[in-house]
Amino acid sequence: MTEILTPTSDNSSEIIPVHPAIDSYMRALVGNTDHPVLLEMEALAEQKRFPIVNRLVGIFLEMQARMIGARQVFEFGSGYGYSAYWFARAVGQDGRVICSDGSSENRDRAHQYLSSAGLWERIEFNVGMAQEIFVQTDGLFDICYNDVDKGWYPEVWQLARDRIRPGGLYIADNVLWHGRVASETYTDVALGWTEAIVEHNQMIFNDPEFDAFINPTRDGVIVARRKMF
Repeated sequence: MTEILTPTSDNSSEIIPVHPAIDSYMRALVGNTDHPVLLEMEALAEQKRFPIVNRLVGIFLEMQARMIGARQVFEFGSGYGYSAYWFARAVGQDGRVICSDGSSENRDRAHQYLSSAGLWERIEFNVGMAQEIFVQTDGLFDICYNDVDKGWYPEVWQLARDRIRPGGLYIADNVLWHGRVASETYTDVALGWTEAIVEHNQMIFNDPEFDAFINPTRDGVIVARRKMF
């Protein structure tokens, strides 16, 4: 697995949304979610500096999915299945989580991990560009989850918004981008990524068909609910 750029790369003006002491306290409360597969996935992420949503955000994703009775989830960017673990727990035996990632190695790792957790039967894992896989997939979704390269965020939102059922959710990770969205000066991970996230967030909050909120845990998770008119 190749090393992947992380949100904190070369960020001299980093702003941590939640104080580390608070984060540690919250993490200590959820020890009952420990599972050998999760611990292995988290250890690999630390070793390889691979960006996963982490335990607190994973639990938050599962709760969001359970609260709306989600059965159909599409993930734009799945890595090796960490976020899919939480969505798959929520959708139940009759649910489906459609994953997408550009790496066949990540797909193989996801198969290993999620099979060990007894969740693979709920997964459809596609290798390729997330946007292309999405347009080839029919139907509405209860949740569209976005964690692709940040420069694609506005495009993913525009693709996903009309494919979310009324009362369904659009969720995206890294929307605070370790404070870059609130800083006048910053060093970006890749050219234009911060501007893309700022545009993405503004588009969502300006959309009259959605209610939106940002949970500042870790690097910021936006949740936008499609209104039921």
